[in-house]
Amino acid sequence: MSPVFGRVLSAMVTPLTPDGSEVDYAQAARLASHLVDDLGHDGLVVNGTTGESPTTSDDEKRALLDAVVTAVGDRASVVAGVGTFSTKHSVELARQAASVGVDGVLIVTPYYSRPPVDALEDHFVAVAEATSLPAMLYDIPHRTGTAIPEDMLIRLAQHPNIRAVKDAKGDVASSSVVLANSELAYYAGDDAMLLPLMAVGGVGVVGTSTHFTGLAAREIVDHFVAGRVQEAVMANRHVLPAFRGVFATQGCMMVKATLGLRDFNVGPCRAPMGRVPAGMAEEYAELLENLGYGA
Repeated sequence: MSPVFGRVLSAMVTPLTPDGSEVDYAQAARLASHLVDDLGHDGLVVNGTTGESPTTSDDEKRALLDAVVTAVGDRASVVAGVGTFSTKHSVELARQAASVGVDGVLIVTPYYSRPPVDALEDHFVAVAEATSLPAMLYDIPHRTGTAIPEDMLIRLAQHPNIRAVKDAKGDVASSSVVLANSELAYYAGDDAMLLPLMAVGGVGVVGTSTHFTGLAAREIVDHFVAGRVQEAVMANRHVLPAFRGVFATQGCMMVKATLGLRDFNVGPCRAPMGRVPAGMAEEYAELLENLGYGA
């Protein structure tokens, strides 16, 4: 399958000022450059839920996209999270993102409202048709309350703009059915599912721990694509504690706290998210160091 947006992407956190009141665009550009230039990324997702999109204004979203596109848009794909639980608002965000010059949009299943199947399909089509950009659907039922049905994904794959899925369903068998019946590019939405998903036809990852483990994810991908399956398995075994450890608490909180220990002043998370319990980020940072993923 074509990777569409690259193979190793992070759902990038949104740096904030120390009191959380404003987005720190200079720090966002610095972080984006670090991920691309130092950690093997060929794409970034900006304004996703790990980027605290429910708490940022539309103006902040636009300015953040502009900062990241300016910083790395010449050497990595930039995918804009545009999904909300409002079709109208999602369409507006997609058009705003396109005007900034991003490479694609990420459309999450509308959360909480749990629209019926026909309305859900209409929502995805409406947002995908708002621009000419390639779209990635985000299937994460444990957060949205609704899984995208297999038959819907197979139908939506026929839409020229719908090209990929960020798969956080946690059901490789279901994903393999869609992969067997479509040309969708599947990205693991859970870092630890990267290798299992590639085994059934996936192309890469949109990660969280990849803020620190990007080179390890790249190693897994490169080994697997080259047919070095045993090497990919061994690389996966080595990094797996870091892939899973980032979710010892809420992922965005852990990433921000750990980046703060590494001279990236990304600020706190906005409410209702809080701070990582005392010592937890330090434990994760030590794990990363012990595994060879130092600053």
